[in-house]
Amino acid sequence: MERRFAHPSEEEYARLLDDYGIPWEYEPHTFLLETDEDGRVIEAVTPDFYLPTIGAYVECTTAKPRLISRKRRKARKLRDRYGHIVTLLERDDLERLLAERRGRPAA
Repeated sequence: MERRFAHPSEEEYARLLDDYGIPWEYEPHTFLLETDEDGRVIEAVTPDFYLPTIGAYVECTTAKPRLISRKRRKARKLRDRYGHIVTLLERDDLERLLAERRGRPAA
């Protein structure tokens, strides 16, 4: 079965995890962050990856640094509300990890 990822960077990260033998789940949980007085969802988050061996979530983003404040805020809310560990993997972080895997120094 072929898995579909929302973005190519997510697929690259999944391959990296596989290369290192790290178990992962793709978008397994959605968390409510805010509802209105009638219980309608105002804000929710579905982290890209869950790493079950360490009980942590990873959110990949290729957005420009100035545009990721929304993802940072959601990750903070998820941690504060549910106590989950959430790592935000930004474009530079992913590029560095991929370069290290290929044996090249990161820029």
